[in-house]
Amino acid sequence: MKHFQLSPFYLYLLTITASAQTTSPNKEDTEPKKLAAMVVTGKAESLVGVATTASKGQVSNEELVQRPFLRRGEILEAIPGVVITQHSGDGKANQYFVRGFNLDHGTDFSISMDGQPVNFVTHAHGQGYADLNPIIPELVEQLDYWKGPFNAEIGDLSTAGAARFNFFNMLPQGIASVGIGQNNYFHGLLADTIDLSNPPPTAAESAKGSILTAPSGDRSGLTYALEYNYYDGPWEQPGNSQRINGFLKYFKESGPDKFSITAMGYDGQWDSTDQIPKRAIDSGLVARLGNIDESLGDDRSSRYSLMGAWDHENTNGHTHADVYVGHYDFDLFSNFTYFLDNPVRGDQFEQQDNRMFAGGEVTREWNIGTKDTFKIGLQTRNDFINGIGLYQTEKRDRFNTIKKDDVYEGSVGVFATGEYHVNDWFRLQPGLRADGFYFDVNSNDSVNSGTDSAGIVSPKLNLIFGPWNDTEFYASAGTGFHSNDARGVTLGTDSADPLVRTYGYEIGARTEAVSNVVSTLSLFYLHSDSELIYVGDAGSAEAGPASQRYGVEWSTYWHATDWLVLDHEMTLANAKLLDVGPDDEIPGAVPFVMNTGITLGKDEGFFGSLRSRYFSPRPLIEDGSVDSRQNWEVSARVGYRKNDWEVAVDCLNLLGRKDNDIEYYYTSRLPGDAAGGVDDVHLHPTEPRTFRVSLTRHF
Repeated sequence: MKHFQLSPFYLYLLTITASAQTTSPNKEDTEPKKLAAMVVTGKAESLVGVATTASKGQVSNEELVQRPFLRRGEILEAIPGVVITQHSGDGKANQYFVRGFNLDHGTDFSISMDGQPVNFVTHAHGQGYADLNPIIPELVEQLDYWKGPFNAEIGDLSTAGAARFNFFNMLPQGIASVGIGQNNYFHGLLADTIDLSNPPPTAAESAKGSILTAPSGDRSGLTYALEYNYYDGPWEQPGNSQRINGFLKYFKESGPDKFSITAMGYDGQWDSTDQIPKRAIDSGLVARLGNIDESLGDDRSSRYSLMGAWDHENTNGHTHADVYVGHYDFDLFSNFTYFLDNPVRGDQFEQQDNRMFAGGEVTREWNIGTKDTFKIGLQTRNDFINGIGLYQTEKRDRFNTIKKDDVYEGSVGVFATGEYHVNDWFRLQPGLRADGFYFDVNSNDSVNSGTDSAGIVSPKLNLIFGPWNDTEFYASAGTGFHSNDARGVTLGTDSADPLVRTYGYEIGARTEAVSNVVSTLSLFYLHSDSELIYVGDAGSAEAGPASQRYGVEWSTYWHATDWLVLDHEMTLANAKLLDVGPDDEIPGAVPFVMNTGITLGKDEGFFGSLRSRYFSPRPLIEDGSVDSRQNWEVSARVGYRKNDWEVAVDCLNLLGRKDNDIEYYYTSRLPGDAAGGVDDVHLHPTEPRTFRVSLTRHF
């Protein structure tokens, strides 16, 4: 397939378009503008008196854009304890790890963007599949995150935690950016807000009683962004990965009302280099950056959506409503076992997903007295999936349909939560959530067709003590759930439970007693009635036995000066399967994660960031006899900014370590192997040391 690449003409067009934003040639417009002071906030901000658990937090835009990252999904590593890797091509959703969970591509971690869920239920490649490629990081005003099932406003797929990307209504500055790097890396971005606000009345107009201008404080604007990314990667088979993102948002604020409508579009295509068996590397059959099945590739994914939101400030509270509708398409070829099941034609298979999705939320919050609040809400989600399929293929040509289904899955959730101050040092936040699901599967095998429905109620309670000396203490308990794939729910034999109960506890503390230092500590326990376990030779997650996790998470952020921030985050987690005997390890569950960073820079001059991420060896099989390698990655950014301009150089995998992004242990068969195959470690290596340079103009 011929891939489109950006020509020098488009680079030139990107630059002149940015320059053309100024429409009047007066002196004020042509003089260089001084960039706003860089103030790294986010996790270093004060949440004492605001947060309801020790593990709740937020990350600001300033912090996100200062972090060097290899892949789009790594922006989630701004959340303490989260690890993002990849086991295949760049267009796929990443691998997620948090608090002892191997989340595959998103199971049990709920992600949303301006209220629209990112995760897809009943996805062709795995339950809860969450692809972050549609998100443009520069447009994210704030990233909010939670850990554990303690927030009544978040339902399905959120036992491990949740994250919400909040986009800017109006950008503070326009952005034109171009980046290039090794292995044919190119990135281009153009984004700005056209201010449509009517100016507030002048003193003279006010004196005349003019009604031609909008009331002071009214705002409106049209925010647009266009992004293009191309990358071959270091692989022997070039990745040919390209991504096009578009964003258009109209926003209006008038008096007590805010309204926005947002259109987003993403289209990606790539050629995959899947994980490969370690024995093939050791024997010299393939190089470390090579592949087994050279016919893999021509993968694609797209997502287009329209979102609307309305907020109204009542005299006694707040009302919010949002709605979204979209279309999603996905086509992926994989081969994890090579010739184990079909020694003649090979084990290559294709997964295809095509769906419309729609949903929304309505909430009403009341202020009770001066401090207390009560909030109720209703949420709904509907997925109309057309021909979700699994096919056997040879060189990307189908020769057998394993499964093909039309699926409708709908859900409705209602919740109520409040915050009550018992006294000056004790407040509590009770919550109650109820969810109902309906599954309708029309399969190519009538035995697997059918309908089912299920409901579940999830109580929550957060207790907050303090603050004393700028320190608060928290105790939380709550139940949650995750839904299973609709195709497994209606399966003719060995059907799965529609909804799986989870619950957890957390105690912790947050202190700001030391000037300019924010530190949080939490001890957690999480239980699931059925673990979703990644099965390497099937390329999907399957329902397994019950599980438990417990551990500790500690994070500290020191805002040393107005130009220097240091942060340190670490998580220890013990994860076990329950009632299975001695073979109780959870494959892929990471026991120890540590992230450390230094960020420095002022509004002008030199700036930089140095980040270290470590995650420990982890069991690859239930009996604990095989472990993965450890992974330690250091990345850096250094740059210089002056007036409207900024240049930066990123070095990813600064130490050039030959670690592995992912490792699995399962049976596969290579040419020359015995008929039963060989049990082996299958890995996807980390990318070698990589340099990228970017030039950005703000206007």
